[in-house]
Amino acid sequence: MAVLRLIFNIAWFVLGGFVMGLAWWLAGILCFISIIGIPFGRACFVIGEMTFWPFGQELISRRHLTGRDDLGTGALGMVGNIIWFLLFGIWLAIGHLVHALACFVTIIGIPFGIQHLKLALLSLTPIGQTVVAKA
Repeated sequence: MAVLRLIFNIAWFVLGGFVMGLAWWLAGILCFISIIGIPFGRACFVIGEMTFWPFGQELISRRHLTGRDDLGTGALGMVGNIIWFLLFGIWLAIGHLVHALACFVTIIGIPFGIQHLKLALLSLTPIGQTVVAKA
């Protein structure tokens, strides 16, 4: 399985993962401009790294992982997700959707398109999520 993940990750990187990973990192740099945006920027770099190599990783709610609420999974997290959606989320989602449509043109690209759709959904509300390795 590890060899298959490596092959998929390399193909993903070449076929759109690199571009979208850079888009996430650009959003992170823009978030770091203000002090208030630093937590958003940190999340962008974590998700951007996952966007470079997504196979073998998944995003889950921190509430489900830890069994308790924290700052990002409560009311402040919801407000943060609304702000995120308006400033960056919609644009990153559109980028992932465009890449997904391009991947769905070929049969071989379908797994990559599905991964782009997962990341598009994540890009709408990333606050309160964490990256974990798949078992």
